[in-house]
Amino acid sequence: MNTGEDAEGARTGTGRILPLGEFVANQIAAGEVVERPASIVKELVENSLDADASSIRIEVEEGGTKRILVRDDGIGIHPHDLRLAVARHATSKIATAGDLAGVDTLGFRGEALASAASVARVTITSRRTGHERGWCLELDGGKERGHRPAAHPPGTTVDVVELFYNTPARRKFLKTERTELLHIQEAVRRTALANPGTAFELTTGPRRLEHLPAGTMAERIESVFGEHFTAESVAIDETGGGMRLSGRIGLPTHSDSRANRQYFYVNGRPVRDRLAGHAVRQAYRDVLFHGRHPVFVLFLELDAAGVDVNVHPTKSEVRFRNSRDVHDFVFGKLAKVLRDQRPGNRPSPGTSPEAQTGRLPPVADPGDDHAQGTFAFRHHHPRRLDAPSLAQLFTENEIRDAPATSDTPGSADVPPLGYAVAQLHGVYILAENDQGLVIVDMHAAHERITYERLKAEALDGQVHRQRLLVPVAVDVSAAEADLVEAGGAELERLGVVLERTGPSSIAAREVPALLVDADIEQLVRDLLADLVEFGTTDIIRERQERLLAGAACHASVRANRRLSIPEMNALLRDMESTENAGQCNHGRPTFVVQPMADLDRLFLRGQ
Repeated sequence: MNTGEDAEGARTGTGRILPLGEFVANQIAAGEVVERPASIVKELVENSLDADASSIRIEVEEGGTKRILVRDDGIGIHPHDLRLAVARHATSKIATAGDLAGVDTLGFRGEALASAASVARVTITSRRTGHERGWCLELDGGKERGHRPAAHPPGTTVDVVELFYNTPARRKFLKTERTELLHIQEAVRRTALANPGTAFELTTGPRRLEHLPAGTMAERIESVFGEHFTAESVAIDETGGGMRLSGRIGLPTHSDSRANRQYFYVNGRPVRDRLAGHAVRQAYRDVLFHGRHPVFVLFLELDAAGVDVNVHPTKSEVRFRNSRDVHDFVFGKLAKVLRDQRPGNRPSPGTSPEAQTGRLPPVADPGDDHAQGTFAFRHHHPRRLDAPSLAQLFTENEIRDAPATSDTPGSADVPPLGYAVAQLHGVYILAENDQGLVIVDMHAAHERITYERLKAEALDGQVHRQRLLVPVAVDVSAAEADLVEAGGAELERLGVVLERTGPSSIAAREVPALLVDADIEQLVRDLLADLVEFGTTDIIRERQERLLAGAACHASVRANRRLSIPEMNALLRDMESTENAGQCNHGRPTFVVQPMADLDRLFLRGQ
């Protein structure tokens, strides 16, 4: 052995394994938990919640780099445990490895305070409930500088000063003060949403950025998202398979250009989960306008033993033990709720929640030959029409008028989309309901009706397969080939017959008849990629629906086609009985409602 070479290797760090010093090890560990000031805020707030705090106040200076102070009224820290609170991997949440299988607290790793203390100057002052006085612990870069009694109300205050003062390289990677402040604000909101019974307040200097009083879940969601979200979203509370999914999801017409208002929680823990994200996207796939993202706050509850929260140091990721069941549950329940949002089951796009006057505008007489395309002022209530379905009307070579009935029902009998009064420029149907004016994009509405009908007929649960004249060979990974060999029966149910032909090769022999002209190789690759990542796939159905959507678009009534009043009413009635009728196949809204209160404001009536 050449000791000279060993010594040289040790000096250059190229040949020997040496233990890291305590300071360097602490910096590495802190880097996993404390990415930026918002990370400290999140960890400290979670500690406060685990301490049963009913009120949490957060104060920050210079985006959190100069100071972060978190004060709560929780149970406090016992004086004998104060030093342990900043020791790495010291926690009151778990005691054995087996406890990790059922963690029900937000914190459990015992790293947050230790990590913060290693990269800042930290003062912890706490008074245990029932104790006469509090105690204070001061640390500088992880080293204790003081431990003494202190006056403090019941609860805990953690004061973090000069973050990353001893690691200037890390400080250089922080963003501007405004950006870091926005991250802190988002961390507070994300945590506050799942804890409506706790009051939160966030300030920076004299400015109060967040003030969220304790209240109900509905009040907390409204405080974070605003009143408009309540009017443009629908509540969800579904159970099944030992799981529960609750919260609110934005209507497809209430979406964002960025995915920055999406909150998903697992057993009260905010997480960013790819599996859940995929399930949500699939539920919205044919009702959302391209390039838009859904808005939602969803809470998934399941047995703690069914989810592994010890995946990432920041606890922002989880791993489900039965991931496919979770995916299918989330997707299925969301899709069901969205399908049920027909006109009349929800507020329509453009409807003001306060506009419920019950008054009706003048209406055209469906029996008047001069009423088509113009307004005729004859009735106080819409006239009911017994009209055939639009599909029946449009299958004839000639446009047929349906006879109008002579009864004039009261407003209580008016259907959700009301009765047609005119057609505007051959594009829009104007109707009146018990709220006011209904404007319908006739092509978009008929497109959705036709699309849903085609789906019901072509995708009735029986996928019709077609055998390929020449099998398509596809090179795949060994793991994907194993998947094909093990899951052949399941793939056949999707309409795809694949056969393993080698260690890393497969052949596609049959595909769904609707997709026989598609890029088969790419279809198979996308299918396997989904199965590997999520344990399930909707690629086949998604491609089929895309073709049907195109067919529905071409088969639907076009602009500038003049419709009779009975035809327009037939379209309205079909919309009311069609799933997802609020949007066309491309995610555009099919109708809006202008309540009488809004119309009155336009003409300054009553002012």
